[in-house]
Amino acid sequence: MPILYTQAAQNPNTVPIAEIKKRPLGRTGLFVSEIGFGGWGIGKDVWKQTSDGESMRALRQALDRGINYFDTALSYGGGHSEKLIGRLARASKQDIIISTKIPPKNKCRFAEGIPPLSEAFPPQWIVRCVEQSLRNLSVGCLTIEKFHTWTDEWLADALWPEVAQTLERLKKEGKIRFFGVSIRNGNPQSALKLAASGLADEIQAVFNIFEPDAADALLPLCRRKGVALVARSPFDEGALTGELTPQTKFEPGDFRRQYFEGIRLLEAWRRARLIATSANGHKARDLAAIALKFCLSFPGIATVIPGMRKVRHVIQNTSFADGHYYTKKELGVFTPHRWPATAASSIPWR
Repeated sequence: MPILYTQAAQNPNTVPIAEIKKRPLGRTGLFVSEIGFGGWGIGKDVWKQTSDGESMRALRQALDRGINYFDTALSYGGGHSEKLIGRLARASKQDIIISTKIPPKNKCRFAEGIPPLSEAFPPQWIVRCVEQSLRNLSVGCLTIEKFHTWTDEWLADALWPEVAQTLERLKKEGKIRFFGVSIRNGNPQSALKLAASGLADEIQAVFNIFEPDAADALLPLCRRKGVALVARSPFDEGALTGELTPQTKFEPGDFRRQYFEGIRLLEAWRRARLIATSANGHKARDLAAIALKFCLSFPGIATVIPGMRKVRHVIQNTSFADGHYYTKKELGVFTPHRWPATAASSIPWR
């Protein structure tokens, strides 16, 4: 079984800090570290064994190791993740790029059909959430504000023109700079019309060895249109780290008890072992490295945002961003390992 953390990766004094390369964030004119900080876990609500002290140490370590893109959301711990990242921004002399998200008002999961915009993202709700995120982060402008779920059917909703006008007004008022969406349902096809429209500056999508579908049509389209594509869940909630085994037990309240319920944990472990065997080589010598380098091997990906609740997560993930990624030919070894996450629709605001 591949080891998740090498001895060197556990000790920051033994790991050389190389400058993380920057990639363009679509047409925004911004350049972001190719590894970003995923801030879901530090919200503490559905990820357990997380402390604010360790979270702040991880955030500072991320800055020290060259990360300048920090992803969060108003729904992560009811704004707790935003507040911690805001604390980092106030204490730092470095310019950082913060991307946050507006949760749908009705907490829609599309289980009973697609709700109208009047229920999911009415204009007054958008304004209210933007104002709250500004307070949580203690900033005057949100660099990137996104809807925390999306379907292209909303572009034809009768309320969409008013929603679009609200977003433009918030831009003119200097409260948000760029707009985007996070595709919650794991279906990258649901944002193709948005990407083609030119309305979004950034689209965030699940992207990993098990679920690489965003590379089929969405990624090429985003590259043509200058839309930044941000890859989230590169480790499939831990399945692609090498840390989980069939004996792993999750705490009550940890969302992974639901995500890996039934035989999914056993199957994820079995499939992860196969990946580690087939792709282990000179470019990556453990499963976590393989998984992250897979995502970084696609030039159109602006940044990859693994969740990093601990200092060791930051050290490990940044050490993998060494520029030695897979060629198009080498990526072919991963094709047989596609495995859609059928439980993804039940995850609370992934």
